Amino acid sequence: MILAQFQTVGSDLFRRGLVSSHTGNMSIRLGDRIIITRRGSQLGNLKEQDLIETGLNKNDRNTPLASVELPAHRAIYQQTTALAVVHAHPPHAIALSMSETEIVPNGADIRAEVGRVPVLGGDMDTSPGGLEDVISAGLKDHHIVMICSHGSFAAGQLLEEAYKYTAFLEESSQVIWLVKTLDARRR
Repeated sequence: MILAQFQTVGSDLFRRGLVSSHTGNMSIRLGDRIIITRRGSQLGNLKEQDLIETGLNKNDRNTPLASVELPAHRAIYQQTTALAVVHAHPPHAIALSMSETEIVPNGADIRAEVGRVPVLGGDMDTSPGGLEDVISAGLKDHHIVMICSHGSFAAGQLLEEAYKYTAFLEESSQVIWLVKTLDARRR
């Protein structure tokens, strides 16, 4: 059942272009354990061996196999009530993150669901595995945050919920990008 949840969300992320062949990662919290995707796994084609179970608070023999974003996932679970995390690379949202300090979804229904999305780490090193304190702090007040020029982190009670926030962010970012492009053409 857990594998099926990861496979469904991973496949949806890949098909919608929110991750590429070997990017992005997902996890769920089970008490003091985390199940997270394997380092370098293909979210669009997950197998049982791509799910790594490791400790929430300490390393174990499986930790080296986990995604490089494990420190961020751990911090999110330690600092929020989230039970699921999706880290994706939505292209339009990433493009906007390079020039904006927040992304404001355009539709009232999406804005009500997602709220304003802060862009974090603009003046910091955004390499994988870093910014865990900044990300977890942002997710205390938001369902999803963007890391400048890197990607999004969404938190929810289920993987499907975190995926929903990711998809809503990218959908809004596409519309914002199109409007900006049309406005630039009119000038």
